[in-house]
Order: sequence, then structure tokens, then C-alpha cells
Amino acid sequence: MSLKDKLHILVVDDMSTSRGLITQALDEIGITNYRTENDGATAWRSLASKPVHLILSDFNMPGMDGLQLLEGIRTNKATARTGFILITGRADPDTINKGVKLGMNNFIKKPFQTAQLKACIEKVVGPL
Repeated sequence: MSLKDKLHILVVDDMSTSRGLITQALDEIGITNYRTENDGATAWRSLASKPVHLILSDFNMPGMDGLQLLEGIRTNKATARTGFILITGRADPDTINKGVKLGMNNFIKKPFQTAQLKACIEKVVGPL
């Protein structure tokens, strides 16, 4: 069984179009074990009952943004080692530096191509 078959991913984005583009790219990569949530707070609650290996999260979401979600993940013993990739249209240095300080594993700027997302994921989990 390949890593693609074992890897469980949570996609978090408040925009249905963005969620669709991310999951379409995952499908093209051959990753099928993923689920989606439309905000950080719901994603945070769902991790308690259904842990994942990797989270692909938008930055700009109402309520709990991507970095707030990351902070919660890193401060919880059960989720602290979960991989985290920030997906953002606003990859400014302040946002990225804050993400790095919080323990972000990688980031990708929107819009992205499938090959870019694959390379971004592989930097976190290894070759797919």
C-alpha cells in the first residue's frame, strides 16, 4: 500500500470553490482519503473524533482563521504532531513568519497548480 493510500487529509476552507479546487487536485494526485470542513472551529472539533495525518487549511476564514487553527493543533498533545500546510492568497512575510513560529510545516499560495500542491505535500510527508 502506497503513502497515497494511507494518508488521511483534512481540507479546511470557507469557500466551496476553493475546497473543490483543492480536492480536485488531491484526486488528480491520487489521494482519496480526505474530508473537508468549511471553517476552523468545525475542523478543530472534528479532529478530536477523527484525527488526520495532514491538514490543508486556508488562512482567511471567519471565526477561527488558519493560524488560529494551527495554534490550537500545536498546543494540543493529541494533535501536536499533525502536519499542517497553510493555503493562502495572502502569502505576505508577516503571515508566513507567524505560521512558521506556530509550527506550520509548509505553505502554498493560491492559485496553485496540482504539481505545486503535490510538491508542497511531499515536502511534509515524503514522496507520494
